[in-house]
Amino acid sequence: MAFNTQGEDDPLMSEINVTPLVDVMLVLLVVFIVTAPLLNNAVRVTLPKTVATAAPDVKRSASVTIERDGRIFLDQQEIAFEALDPTLKQLKATSPDLSLQLHADNGVGYGRVAKVMAVIQRAGIDKLAVMTAVE
Repeated sequence: MAFNTQGEDDPLMSEINVTPLVDVMLVLLVVFIVTAPLLNNAVRVTLPKTVATAAPDVKRSASVTIERDGRIFLDQQEIAFEALDPTLKQLKATSPDLSLQLHADNGVGYGRVAKVMAVIQRAGIDKLAVMTAVE
């Protein structure tokens, strides 16, 4: 609805000015484009798909990631397989209520995952969550 405050001879302006709306939308688009890559993990793996489960409530957690090529990461820092056992034992000693999340790429062989799980068990960590993607 347009109002005519000048006089009866002036034409009515019956169009909405969409320029400010377009400006705001373009700014929001740029913000999302810039921030979207920052929301992802630094280590990329393809998780196997399972049904969704509830996450356990824990105080201190760490994550072990096994990439497709067999490289191992502890809290997104690459670590040698031989150094994993003493590092996990040290983490367990500093935080007795430690829980661990295991992220293994879908293409990693079962033997490699089993060896890492055995190291986790030897370190005395009994709270282990194997992370999967939801179907």
